[in-house]
Amino acid sequence: MKWLWILLLPLLPLLPLLLIALWNIIVLPTATVHYSKEGVLELRYIWNVQHRIYKGRMQPGGGTHDNGFLFPDDKFFMEIYWWNDNGLRHCVNITPKWPNTHIYLDANGDIDHSEGSGTDSDRLKQCITDTANP
Repeated sequence: MKWLWILLLPLLPLLPLLLIALWNIIVLPTATVHYSKEGVLELRYIWNVQHRIYKGRMQPGGGTHDNGFLFPDDKFFMEIYWWNDNGLRHCVNITPKWPNTHIYLDANGDIDHSEGSGTDSDRLKQCITDTANP
């Protein structure tokens, strides 16, 4: 049993990172955007979750996600903007539900609201900023 502690001791500094990852995966509500495999163009996006902002890129068949807050207040917001070089521009405000809110994009990069698409349309509304320009 003593040898087990000797093996695990070097991993002890990683414990806080593991706990944070588990917290984000299990506890916090998440919004996930899925981009169709049939898409042709790369999409660029900006997440803005209560002014926690980051940028990224989505390839066809890829996606992105971000976490909401465990106890959001009335000022909480979560928005994602996405666009491509052919003039596509979208923005959606998300009220994430636990454990995950899904948004499916079709091959053109538009939100797929069709029945059976898997998009949680009831959790989406127009962006607060009232613009789709990043």
